[in-house]
Amino acid sequence: MNNKYIKSLGGQEEEEVLGSKGRIVSTEETPKDEWQNSLRPQRLDDYIGQEAFKKNLKVYIAAAKSRKEALDHVLLYGPPGLGKTTMAKIIANELGSQFKVTSGPAIGRPGELASILTTLQDHDVLFIDEIHRLNRNVEEILYSAMEDFALDIVMGKGTGASSIRIDLAHFTLIGATTRAGSLSAPLRDRFLITNHMQFYEPAELKKIITRAAHILGIDIEDSGAEEIARRSRGTPRIANRLLKRIRDFAQVQGSAITADIASEALKALHVDEIGLDDLDNEILKAIIYKFNGGPVGIDTISAAVSEERATIEDVCEPYLMQIGFISRTPRGRIATAAAYDHLGISWPGKEGETSLFGGDHGDR
Repeated sequence: MNNKYIKSLGGQEEEEVLGSKGRIVSTEETPKDEWQNSLRPQRLDDYIGQEAFKKNLKVYIAAAKSRKEALDHVLLYGPPGLGKTTMAKIIANELGSQFKVTSGPAIGRPGELASILTTLQDHDVLFIDEIHRLNRNVEEILYSAMEDFALDIVMGKGTGASSIRIDLAHFTLIGATTRAGSLSAPLRDRFLITNHMQFYEPAELKKIITRAAHILGIDIEDSGAEEIARRSRGTPRIANRLLKRIRDFAQVQGSAITADIASEALKALHVDEIGLDDLDNEILKAIIYKFNGGPVGIDTISAAVSEERATIEDVCEPYLMQIGFISRTPRGRIATAAAYDHLGISWPGKEGETSLFGGDHGDR
């Protein structure tokens, strides 16, 4: 590996690939990820992964089209980077419908949402990303819109107030969220089609990486694709980032991406054998060394590693739980035996045991 090239990392080109706060394994989408739009599949048959949901979705879409009706409202939930936006766009494509996009934080007042809803045509697809971040007053507008395809508008105030109903086009709402538990029951119950987006298996990620390499004109061997897939945290967004970054290492070597080149590049990028980076390992070490393995609350962990709670909770923790390195208990987070083993630390006892000093470190 060219050490001079490794030391040169950190320039403008690298910044175009890295994710949130410079973490190449961050699942959060940033403007620097716009280059990945060219890699998005456009049809269900081209979408890799989420096989059970795809099979059911084909039935729902075919039935709605045969009845000439709008598809039932859809909720997609799960960690960032698993293809919720891509799936929403594909649903619109399969329906042959217009696709309109907004997000929870972008809709500040009920009138703004009403304006969007009244411009929809029959069978349009409205995609609301981060739907859990809608404020309650805005959210309540959706209840009658989703159930009755109507807007109830209150005119005036007090005893003189009156209500009028405005009919809406029969549309499909697709909501996406990383926090399904934050949705109110009235909103959640109006989604008749729901899917928990699952982390991807290495074999699925290998297919995604190979497809992306073909689109981008990158020469990659099967062993190289397998190595990247193994370290991509079950997340296509990360797999594509790693592919683009490792391409530079291979180009300097005048080679296709092989397992050896991928391994050396990922080592230089501080991504270990299972996809953890420095922040992930700092979190595990904090729980183990500072809090006797837990249980410890998320705010306490946040303070210990000087990282925002939301980053730990939404970006780091889902994968650490998925691979069995952290367990959540009513009293807080616990590092598992697998986490100790990964860090080469002797495991002191059974998971869930109370530590010597009581093991309850603040918030949950």
